[in-house]
Amino acid sequence: MSTEQAKPEHHDARVWQSAPLAAKYVNEVRVALPLAKEQIDMMHRIIAALNLGASSFLDLGCGSGILGASLLGRFGESRCVFADFSPPMLETAREALADYDGRTNFVEVDYGDPEWPAKVVGAAPFDAVVSGYSIHHQTDDRKREIYGEIFDLLSPGGVFINVEHVASATPRLEAEWNEMLTDAIFETSRANGKDTTREEVFTELVDRPDKDANILAPVEDQCVWLREIGFENVDCYLKVLELAVFGGQKAR
Repeated sequence: MSTEQAKPEHHDARVWQSAPLAAKYVNEVRVALPLAKEQIDMMHRIIAALNLGASSFLDLGCGSGILGASLLGRFGESRCVFADFSPPMLETAREALADYDGRTNFVEVDYGDPEWPAKVVGAAPFDAVVSGYSIHHQTDDRKREIYGEIFDLLSPGGVFINVEHVASATPRLEAEWNEMLTDAIFETSRANGKDTTREEVFTELVDRPDKDANILAPVEDQCVWLREIGFENVDCYLKVLELAVFGGQKAR
C-alpha cells in the first residue's frame, strides 16, 4: 500500500541542499547503513551479469558519488555522469572523484522536473543507470515517470539498479528498522570517537529534519511499475527491512 497520500511533494527534498545535512549524511549515516558493501557488490554483480560490456554510467541523485565511483573502479575505462540537485553533494562527489579526472561529468539536475533528461541526454545512451537513496523523495506517480525516463536513456541491454529506501510492510517492522539503524549509527559513532548515547542517536534519527521529505513505497509495487514500463529481469536482488536493491534490464 502506498504512503504517498500523506506525504509532501518532491520540493520538500530541498532540505538536502543544506551543506550541514549533506555532510552529516555522508560522514555519519551513509557509512553506517547495514549491508552497504553487500548492496554495492550486488549492484556490480547484476550489471556485470546482464551487460558484459558496460562502460557508460549515470549515477542519478549521486550524493557523495559512492555508487558511480565504485563502478568506475570496477569497470576499467568506463565513464560516469554524476547528477544531483544538491550543490553541496555534487561538490563532495567532485572532490571524492578527483582521481578519476577525465572519466567523470558532474551535472546539477532536479529530476523532479520531467525535463531533466535533456541535461544528460548528450552522454546517453547509458549501459547502466544507478541511483542510491534518492528517488524515494518523489511522489509515487513521479517515481513511475522517472523509471520510464531512465528506461529511455538506457542502451539496449542496459541495466537500472536502484539502491533504495523502501516502505516497511507493517508498523512493527518499521519500528524494528528504526532500532536496527539506530544500532548501526551508534556503533559507527562510537568507533569514530563521538561522545553520544544510543538514546540520543535514536531521538535524532526519528526526529531528523529530512524525514518529512521521504515518500516510501513498497519494493513489490516498484518492481511491478518497472515490468509495466518494459524492463526485463526485474527483481529485488537484496533486501534488509527498509533497504532494498532492485531494478531491471532494457531488452537488447
